[in-house]
Amino acid sequence: MSSNAPVATRLGPPMTPADLAALRTAIRLLEHPGLAARLTNLVGKPIELIGNALPAAASRAIATATAKGLEAALKFALRTMQRSPHAGSQRLHKVLATASGAAGGAFGLAALPIELPVSTIIMLRSIADIARSEGEDISEPEPALSCIQVFAFGGRAGSANASESGYFAARGMLAKSVTEAARFIAERGVIEEGAPALVRFIGQVASRFGVVVTQKVAAQTVPVVGALGGAAVNYAFIEHFQEVARGHFTVRRLERVYGKDVVRTEYERLARHR
Repeated sequence: MSSNAPVATRLGPPMTPADLAALRTAIRLLEHPGLAARLTNLVGKPIELIGNALPAAASRAIATATAKGLEAALKFALRTMQRSPHAGSQRLHKVLATASGAAGGAFGLAALPIELPVSTIIMLRSIADIARSEGEDISEPEPALSCIQVFAFGGRAGSANASESGYFAARGMLAKSVTEAARFIAERGVIEEGAPALVRFIGQVASRFGVVVTQKVAAQTVPVVGALGGAAVNYAFIEHFQEVARGHFTVRRLERVYGKDVVRTEYERLARHR
């Protein structure tokens, strides 16, 4: 036999029709236009333009509240989620987030330092329930951090290039910090304030989560919104992240079955033909 003969490539099992359908749904949830389009429809004005017009002081307040919200969520994830899980209700979480949004709509930017951490933890509880339903063991550091990661997938960083701003690009950007943070937590068993691995992880997630928080705040600043509209904004906010979480943990479930390379190849093929 010639030494130049092609070497046969060993392929894994083909994805079942049900799993392909689940992957298509995940692509739709992860690559859709996002929260901005929903909020634009809700308030009747282009939300990006409103967000760009926010004063510098508002932008600083949003950045601070975003970081504090994610820090609170991280502590909650690693200290509370490891207890015996209880069946959650996606509808209950929406109701709670909607109520906190009503306060945000009534009191505006001044309420954000209190309202956003509360909303973030409520959303995290919902995300954790979705993760469990897709087979994740969130008593382990890496799956718990993957719940926090969802907040980075909910918004685009502003790039016009889909290859730079899409789901797998965002995962790739966060991969090293997730690994380092998970290793740190596994070794120490506790959260240490200011630990570099955790600071880097929160900083990277916050840079993307802040884009969506800015859109939320911009919608709540529209005069016609008020308390009732603030509740509607927060309802859209949590529903958006529930959908992103469903897509993310569906992909992770399929990766455990077929391998990461197979799932990513199929994801990109299906995404091109949407």
